[in-house]
Formats: sequence, structure tokens, C-alpha cells
Amino acid sequence: MRRVLAGLLTLLVAGCAAPIAPADGALSLGSTASAASAASGASGASAAATRSAKIASIRTTDATKGVITVVGTLTPAPAAGTRIPLHQWIPSLKRWQEVAHGYSSGTSVTITTVQPGSIRTYRIAVGAQAPYAAAVSPMISFKHYVWRGMFKKGLVAAGGAGQPQFTVVPPNEGPRRAEADLLANQGGYVWGEVDSTGCRYVRNWLGNLTDGLVRVSLHNGTTAITSIRMQQETETWLNHDISGVTRLRLQVTDIRSGYGPYVSIDSLLLCTN
Repeated sequence: MRRVLAGLLTLLVAGCAAPIAPADGALSLGSTASAASAASGASGASAAATRSAKIASIRTTDATKGVITVVGTLTPAPAAGTRIPLHQWIPSLKRWQEVAHGYSSGTSVTITTVQPGSIRTYRIAVGAQAPYAAAVSPMISFKHYVWRGMFKKGLVAAGGAGQPQFTVVPPNEGPRRAEADLLANQGGYVWGEVDSTGCRYVRNWLGNLTDGLVRVSLHNGTTAITSIRMQQETETWLNHDISGVTRLRLQVTDIRSGYGPYVSIDSLLLCTN
């Protein structure tokens, strides 16, 4: 009888224990699925909480005033009207400095700033907005060409033949440092040179006050680039690409006159300095 009871107890215990394995397996799979789901959710939240900033374009929009226009992209879009600063790297201070700012509209922002001719590095930034952390754009180096008076940095040298006179109008009369008078005796010529490093274009207005015919020319040092003949009491322009020219010479030469060449000029350079 005891053997029979022991056998029955063994069968009952075995019958109760048998379903435990699938249950453990189900629990284990369930835990794995939950962990994967949670990890996926955390990854999605992390990705969603990342904002990127980028300078989509940067260009000089007014070379006379020195206006730079920057268009930036912010993804995802921050709150409408978010203040977005434009930073410029200042090498002498070894730090970033805010030079302007704009306000976001959707995923875009437009920022304008007035700067002298320069080659500088720029970036835009957006502050933290929950759940997004602050973001800074990749840096962009930009050459900003601005018109300036040819004589802003003074003459490097001047000369000629026949009592040449290359007279730059003084700052109190010509603050743009662009005006000058060129004179010489009959049969003579006059020239002046400026350092044109960092410049890519020159624009010269010429007024011939000579009582005759003259030639006005541009030179890369002593090598002629281009020239024009001017009749008595006429006006004209002499413009040219000067990329790579570091020593620009402007020269007036008498061709046929009674008193010698006399030309007034108003000259501008397009430069990064």
C-alpha cells in the first residue's frame, strides 16, 4: 500500500512540474521582447532629441556696403522665432564672437551682417529646447569681397617722366580714398602703384582734362594688362579683372597735347582686405 501511495505521489509531483518549462520560456521571451522594445524606444527618443544646424548658403549680397547674407537650416524646426546667432572666429582673440543674429521660421533662418572685406570662418548655433540639446553647425570659411578706395592703404610707389604728379585727394576732401589727379609735362607720363593683394577687380572712372589725346593703362607691376585712349575732355571707364595681381599700377601717358596729360580718377578695388 505504501508503495502504491508513493507511486501516486510521484506521478502527481511530476504532473505538476511538467508545465513549468514553457511558462519559464514564455516569461524569458516576454522579457527579451520588452527589453528590445524599450531599447528601441530609447534609441528613437535619443534620435528624435538630436537637432542639426547647417549653413546652407553664405554670400556677399551688397559689395558696396559689405553685406553678408547667411541662410541656415535647422532640423527639426525649433520654436518659431527662435533667436539664432551667427558666430565669426576671431583669430587675434582665439575665440568665437557673435556678429549678428536672425530668427527662425520653420526649419530656416536668414541672417545678415555688415562686415569689412575679409576671409573669416563662420558658424550658426541654436540653444537647447527640450527635448533637444543645443546644436552648432559645421564651420564654413568665406571670402567676403567688398569695394574700397584704391588708395585706402596709400600708394606703394609713384613715378614717371616730365615732372610727374600723382596726387591723392586728402581724406578730409575724399574720405573714400578713391580720388586722385595725375599730371605730367607735355610728352611725359605719370604712374602710381598700390598693393592689390587680396583684390580681384578694379573699377576706374576717368576724366580727361588734357587739351589733347592720352592713354590710360593698367599694369601688373611693369607688365601692361590693358589700356584705353581718351580724347580731349572726355569721360570713360577702365575696369579689369586683377586676380593674382599684387602690385597694381595705373599710368597716364601723353600721346598728343599742348600742355601735357591731366586725368582725374575715381578708382575702387574689390578686395577681402
